[in-house]
Amino acid sequence: MVKRHYNLPSLSALAAFEAVSRRLNVTRAADELNVTPGAVSRQVRALEADLGATLMHRRHDGIALTREGEIVAASLSEAFSRVSSALQEVRDADRRHLSILSNMTTMQLWLMPRLGAFWRQHQDIVVEHVISERQQGGLRPDIDLCLRYGDGNWPGEHAVRVQDETIMAVASPDFLARTPVATMTDLAQAPLLSVEGPDWVGMTWAGFFHAGGVILDKPNIRRFNSYVIALQAALDGQGIALGWSSSVAPLIARRELAQVTSVEIADPLAIHVAWSASRPLRPEAVVFRDWLLSSEH
Repeated sequence: MVKRHYNLPSLSALAAFEAVSRRLNVTRAADELNVTPGAVSRQVRALEADLGATLMHRRHDGIALTREGEIVAASLSEAFSRVSSALQEVRDADRRHLSILSNMTTMQLWLMPRLGAFWRQHQDIVVEHVISERQQGGLRPDIDLCLRYGDGNWPGEHAVRVQDETIMAVASPDFLARTPVATMTDLAQAPLLSVEGPDWVGMTWAGFFHAGGVILDKPNIRRFNSYVIALQAALDGQGIALGWSSSVAPLIARRELAQVTSVEIADPLAIHVAWSASRPLRPEAVVFRDWLLSSEH
């Protein structure tokens, strides 16, 4: 394989392997690159020969990366993201823009209702929204700011608290008309919608009842791994969910949800605006960050 500057293999081979490692499927990678599966396989084999290492195992049910393959894939993903970000910046050189990452709930129910005020003040800045429910790990190079929920301690990032949270039990008015709940003891017997899973860092029903001084014994719990889906189930009258004030306050104001009991728990975690500590913020991102931290929204 002919070497390029920086002692790189063929860029076509690198692009082929990056697509396969991302999709874990040769055929889908070929469709993305608009070539045949055979051409993709040849490029990957050529790259493996150049490196003297096996990058993936080809199985009947797909592709499995080796340790060496994972190292190369991670490096290519970061490098291609940086190149993509730089090219997009060149394309957008005639306009001011910034990108902000958030999960769907925070974007839809907290940020979007506030954005009108920002646009009225800064009509020359385009805000590009990136939605992701998995926000572990460092910020991608193409992301300027991130709205994160947690304690504010994320390696490699600066973070400033932007929204404190209060946790309460919420349900639809129709559900409460069918299933009256007056006390925490009543609540413990009701159908509960719980958000749980390895990526969930917020309070669960066990923590809520413990803070309220009630023992939760044999609860009737329906589990979700998405907060926005649990809220939708509550809106549909399927049970009672834990609600965070930043997201449920508008729904309560519109009478789509109602607070079930008077018990409210101050959340030790909060929404933060975060940005990379390893690269300076562009001027547009500074304007947006400072607006988020002001009282104007």
